[in-house]
Amino acid sequence: MEFIPRLTGRVRRFYRRKTRKIELSKRQVFVLTTGILTCLLVLTQLVPAELRLQMVGLLALLCYALAALSLREDLNGIEWLTLLTLPTMFTAGVSLFYFLLPERWLTRIPVAALYALGIYALLLTENIYNVAVNRTIALLRAAHTIGFLLTLVTFFLLTQTLFALRLNPFLNAAVIMVLAWLLYSQALWSILLTAQLGSIVRRVSIILSIGIGELAMLISFIPATSTAASLFLTTWFYITAGISQQYLLERMYKKTIAEFAVVFAIVFIFFLIITDWRGM
Repeated sequence: MEFIPRLTGRVRRFYRRKTRKIELSKRQVFVLTTGILTCLLVLTQLVPAELRLQMVGLLALLCYALAALSLREDLNGIEWLTLLTLPTMFTAGVSLFYFLLPERWLTRIPVAALYALGIYALLLTENIYNVAVNRTIALLRAAHTIGFLLTLVTFFLLTQTLFALRLNPFLNAAVIMVLAWLLYSQALWSILLTAQLGSIVRRVSIILSIGIGELAMLISFIPATSTAASLFLTTWFYITAGISQQYLLERMYKKTIAEFAVVFAIVFIFFLIITDWRGM
């Protein structure tokens, strides 16, 4: 695995050579990146329906590249995964959800505006994480809140799209397991901000992703709407990721667990009520 540090070093030097003559502040780079990605998101509406999935993939890859360029300073090792995963998956989630909306600009323009706000906030958040790896920073708590919130939004959008496709339950489970592992890993890593993806983060992420994948397979056999199913899974993700973060911080209190339990109970009861059990 020695080629990975060499490869990332070459990519970082390439970015620095290409941007050496560009005198822009980091916030200006974030604004420029946000503008480019938002414009491309809106332009996806001009793409034929059969090319939409390819366009989503290209937009996600471009987001990864632009986010890496924006955060190129001190971007090392595991940060190429942990810092860039959420902006990329957020872009993919919004892009896929974009195609589920009614074909009216009246609804899609506000979504594009919300995407711009979200991706800009994510770039700021990931930049704080990047800096906080090496030194203490006052904005870290706010970054944790924003990062976790947008992680939940990303997971909801991706699962909403997946359930809307009405795929095989086993395929649903496999895809959600992979998506959840990526999001769990970055969410737990952001709490510790270590130079490597520690063994505890790897183990917990794998266990949680397997569990939510099995839950997704079970829900796929239930005649629930895609929104209800994705909301229920997102609530489970919120509870398991939230408890795991508190565990890593050694703040596992009875009050905290009780609060998570109350949230789950409310959403579970709501899920049972809105599900059309006669469709089974």
